[in-house]
Amino acid sequence: MKLTDILSGQFNAAEWEAKGYQLPKFDIQALREKTAKEPTWVHFGGGNIFRAFPAAILNDALNTGKYDRGVIVAETFDFEVVDKAYAPYQNLSLCVNLCSDGSIEKKVIASVTEALKADPQFPDWQRLVDIFRNPSLEMISFTITEKGYSYNDADLARGLKPLFAMGKVCALLYERWQAGQLPLTVQSMDNCSHNGDKVKAGVFAYAEKWVADGLVPAAFLDYLKDETKITFPWSMIDKITPRPHEKVKEMLAQDGFEDNDYIETEKHTFTAPFVNAEEVQYLVIEDHYTNGRPPLDLGGALYTTRETVDKVETMKVTTCLNPLHTAMSIYGCMLGYTLISAEMADEDLRPFIQKIGYIEAMPVVVDPGVLNPYEFIGAVINRRLPNPFMPDAPQRIAMDTSQKLPIRFGETLKKYIARGLDKSNLVLIPLTLAGYARYLKGLKDDLTPFEPSPDPMLAELQAIVAPLEIGKPDQDWSPLRQLFSRKDVFGLDLYEAGLGEQIEGMVRELYAGSGAVRQTLHKYVQAR
Repeated sequence: MKLTDILSGQFNAAEWEAKGYQLPKFDIQALREKTAKEPTWVHFGGGNIFRAFPAAILNDALNTGKYDRGVIVAETFDFEVVDKAYAPYQNLSLCVNLCSDGSIEKKVIASVTEALKADPQFPDWQRLVDIFRNPSLEMISFTITEKGYSYNDADLARGLKPLFAMGKVCALLYERWQAGQLPLTVQSMDNCSHNGDKVKAGVFAYAEKWVADGLVPAAFLDYLKDETKITFPWSMIDKITPRPHEKVKEMLAQDGFEDNDYIETEKHTFTAPFVNAEEVQYLVIEDHYTNGRPPLDLGGALYTTRETVDKVETMKVTTCLNPLHTAMSIYGCMLGYTLISAEMADEDLRPFIQKIGYIEAMPVVVDPGVLNPYEFIGAVINRRLPNPFMPDAPQRIAMDTSQKLPIRFGETLKKYIARGLDKSNLVLIPLTLAGYARYLKGLKDDLTPFEPSPDPMLAELQAIVAPLEIGKPDQDWSPLRQLFSRKDVFGLDLYEAGLGEQIEGMVRELYAGSGAVRQTLHKYVQAR
């Protein structure tokens, strides 16, 4: 069983379907021919998240028979991905959704019609220019990570031959302007706040520099700023796509599926002909298009207003997912866990995050309307975090914790104060913050050492708690005031918020001695 068999006359569909593989219900060759002539969507970034999510939901939309155009992928960073993950398999891939019950869903993705190297050094660049000059093009989108939107003075100074992704996109938009000021939507699908603004800032930086240097007319910049022509909508995307999993490779091999080799490029991109991903996914998109759009809602995407996208993102980042991750990571590291899924079987940690979400965070959630907050948390706790296929570790999530606390907990505390909510409802969120003061010691609950995860403020914050000793109740606890008054770490002065003394008391319990972390966690979770 090989992906390229699907395009051959020797293909045995019944054999694949008997083994649980969902096959495309559309004519792949007809799709490719129509898309080549009248392209509607170019996606920048051909990595795992793209194949497992945007390309997969387009595949679902195509299976309805209500749409007939595929997506053209353009790789801006790692060109080996095109050579090794796309070309050998004629742009087909296998999406493997990893279910929390230990089963897998297997879906052949045939929505990608071309894979191009987005750089003028390759012949593919002229193909991209032709696509951008085609009036049929409706949307370009991105999963290039937040770093992909960066630019610097050196690249800005390269004129119309930039090296960075945003410069290349700006150059292609200039081609579209020259073709008749044709409309287009520039849509980020990266997992970062207000992502459309990041694309906009990058594109504008190049355009403004080129106008200032006299390389392009000022009218080009006017075109980019005209929202009847060009828009930069926001979106919220959420789906975990880890590296190709050994367990998945073995399960596919048992089926007789042969395209399961690991691919590692020179730039250390890890991929394969198959992509494994969690089963739960969300894509909420601001519906602000100027030239039509692919109907991704047929595959499960939600189109809505910018305000609603912002509410969904706020719900996820400040209450329903990210804070739970951080609470688990702090205590998971101290209790010796190395897998998030294993933590979810812990009799204290599971109710710990469950109660943070449902009891303490939920009062400040603004229901976005398109996603129910209770159902969102339910999916996190019951399907996403316990998933045995997800090899995520508390040590990874604990990276940069000092940068995450102001958003993941500080914003919730500010809302309690601003809305006059009863702060006596807050027990486990303060316990999380108290746990951070114990985590910084780099000692597990049994007092054996562990290495705290990388963090730009780690050394500075560890120096604050350095005088504190575990198992010494009568010591000078004044360093805690220095720590918990830090607005840059917690988002607000926890003493001014009326929580400092409560948190200090919890820290003293956590510092009582060996086993105190477990004992304190159990005490407050049970009491809650």
